[in-house]
Order: sequence, then C-alpha cells, then structure tokens
Amino acid sequence: MTVLQTTTTPAVETRQRTLASEVVVSGRGLLSGVMAEARILPAEADSGIAFERVDLDPPVRIPATVDHAVPRSRRTALRSGEASIDTVEHCLSALAGLGIDNALIRLSGPELPCGDGSALPYVDAVTDAGVTDLEPPRRVFCIREPVVIEEGRSMIAALPSDQPGLKVVYELDYGEHSDRIGRQTISFDPCQLDYRRDIAPARTFSLQEEAESLQAQGLGTHLSPRDVLVIGPSGPIENAFRFADEPVRHKVLDVLGDLSLVGRPLQGSIVATRSGHALNRMLAVRLREQMLAEERTALTVSEAVMDARAILRLMPHRYPMLLVDRVIEADGDRRAVGLKNVTINEPFFEGHYPGTPIMPGVLLVEAMAQMGGLLLSRKLEHTGKIAVLLSLDRVKLRRPVVPGDQVLLEVEAIRGTARTGDVQARALVGDKVAAEARIRFMLVDADDR
Repeated sequence: MTVLQTTTTPAVETRQRTLASEVVVSGRGLLSGVMAEARILPAEADSGIAFERVDLDPPVRIPATVDHAVPRSRRTALRSGEASIDTVEHCLSALAGLGIDNALIRLSGPELPCGDGSALPYVDAVTDAGVTDLEPPRRVFCIREPVVIEEGRSMIAALPSDQPGLKVVYELDYGEHSDRIGRQTISFDPCQLDYRRDIAPARTFSLQEEAESLQAQGLGTHLSPRDVLVIGPSGPIENAFRFADEPVRHKVLDVLGDLSLVGRPLQGSIVATRSGHALNRMLAVRLREQMLAEERTALTVSEAVMDARAILRLMPHRYPMLLVDRVIEADGDRRAVGLKNVTINEPFFEGHYPGTPIMPGVLLVEAMAQMGGLLLSRKLEHTGKIAVLLSLDRVKLRRPVVPGDQVLLEVEAIRGTARTGDVQARALVGDKVAAEARIRFMLVDADDR
C-alpha cells in the first residue's frame, strides 16, 4: 500500500473560500473533442459550485450537485432540462482538492476542457489566481452513518471519522489484466496538503483495447496515446507513467471530484475497491440524502422563514387549496424549502380512497407548484407580478403520502427571464422522495389573473 503523507500539520479550513480572481481554462473535451472555454469566477459565500452553459440562449445554470448527475459511460455528467455538461470530475476534483467552496464555471461548450487528462490545468489556473477567505464558516457534512455500495466485485463505502477532512483508501485491481496494471492500493488524506503534488497530476487512463473501442464509437478520436495515458501489453504507449501507481492515484482524483457532488466538504473515510463513476455517484446520492435529512431535522424545529400570514400575503390561493403551511428555509430567489402537514382532516380524504387514505398525486404536484410560486414571489413581491403555472415536465410520483406525513417541499430555481421562471421541485417524506417535477411559470401582472 502506498501511504501519502507529509510532516505538515493537517490544515483544517474553518472559513469558506473562493478564487481571488477569474481564471480561464481552454481546450478540447476529452471524449467529444469539441473546443470549449471554462471561465472560473469567484462566487459569494454559501453559493456553492455551479456550472453555466453560456453557449446556450438563454444560458443554463446547473448546480454541481448529484441531484443533477446523469449516467454516462467513463465520465461524470450533469444535466438540467436539455442542457448537459460532460466530464466535470477533473475540474470538481481540483476545486475540492484546493478547498474551494464557492465558484461559478461559465462554459462555452458541452464538455469541460480535458488538458492532459489530469486535474493539473485547473489546479495550476486556480493556484495562479490565488484563493480568498470568505467570512462565513465552512459548512462541513460529517458522515454519521456508514454507507456501503456494492456491485459485483466493485465496492465503495463511506465511514464516520473523528479526524478532519476526507480520507480515501482505494484498491485498484484489474484482475485478468493485472499483468499490465498490477494491483495498486493507496491511502490519501487531503488534509495533509498533498493533493496538488500527489493526486492532481495523475491522468485518466485506459487499456489499449478500451481506447480503441471508444474511438470506434466516435469518442476521443482527436486523441493519440501521447495525449493521454493508454496502456498496452508493454506499458504506456508513446508515453510514460508520472507515478509508478498513477492509475490508482487518478481513481482517487475521480472519487474526490464525484463526491464533491454531495454539495458540501465531507468529513469521514472512503474505502473503495474497483469503484468507478457509477458507484461513486450512487454513494454521493446516499450521502446527500443523509445530509439533507439532517438539515431538514434541524429546520423543522426552527422558526419559520414565512408563516401562514406571510404566505397568504404572497399567494392568491386560500384554504383548502393553499397547500403550503410554512416556509422553513429560503436562499434568496435561488432555493426554498416549505412544509405541508398532511392530516386525516384534509377535505380530499373524504372522497379519495376513504378506506385507504392517500393524498391525490395531482395535489402533491400542486403543492410543489405552489412552493415554486412562493420562491418566485419573493422576487416579485413589489413588482406587481405573480407566478402562474405554465407547464409541468418529467413529473414522477414515487411513493404515497398518507395522513400523519409531513411533506417537505424543496424548490430550486433553474433559470428565469422577465416573462418566465423554471424551478426543479421535490416533495419528500423523511428522506424518501415522494414526487418530483420540473415546473415552469409565466410571470404576469397581478391584475391580469
């Protein structure tokens, strides 16, 4: 096992950080070969990491959270509506490795520039720009419950730890191809300040037959073995390893990038064997569920951001059609969380499966739409306009809501213009998603409704 460490005392960042100035990374995408420019800008505290496709009209912003992750082969991708961004993991790994909490990456193409297949292009750019501390403290999520994801011979687990930072122990085992890539194991702790030197330079790699298969599918056709790390029967083709165990170091690089999609710096230990982007993403989903459930537990006992009277002032609905009891969290006009307490006294239970009461799915969707309207209304309160439901997309009803349930309504603004607003909405009971939808509103004069 390779153990990476220094004699330096682990650095525990207590305040949020962003870039000191804007940086630009340009180049072709790893698989698409499309030229793109990524402009990484400083961002305010608590805004997190987000991407924005500026080549689209209108531009589409996609938060770097696993809620927006979509399955892709050999890479991590994010999507919002029809807009997607491929191969985000190297950029995200660099930002996580350098302790950047808040940044906006404006991208002029469908895929991040790949450079040499490592995180160095992003690390070098951010290092040259420098970082700056922000006033609010870092919001670290401490892993409290073990999570294990297994698939065949592959496994990744997250474990609690009292030590600061996120430690990663990774075992790479290529099985029948171990003659080309021997069994490699590494233990890495980012708090030891070694990311820049020991992880960032490790390049993405593939066996020769894997590279040939990808190019036969039209992917990575612009690349030669000199551009990335292609391993043949005798070792790297037209290239050389930067480290004797470069492949396993790149796996750690990917894990750090993929798990940054939880949306917060993590404290705990990750143990992985043969894990790839798919398993990493599954773990990020489970950890984000843990984190959000913990936050919701704290929120439900806190004071309301908006009580019933404030909601009635903004909303045209009245009981029994007003389906939001209170708003418990609001991040400007970007995100809000509300509550709907479902009781047996709801009027719809009298006629909707009275023997087995279930909240009608259309009313669950209506509750999400009302929460989306409230999010937009905070911005529209003094404009004389209101948000009117225009369309629903990708509606999914995932589990029944019954009397006694407390439904959390989460909405996040996706994009908006002077005339329309789009939100992504979820309804949750505990840590289980009951419904979700993409909802679009038309912003109209209040007198025209």
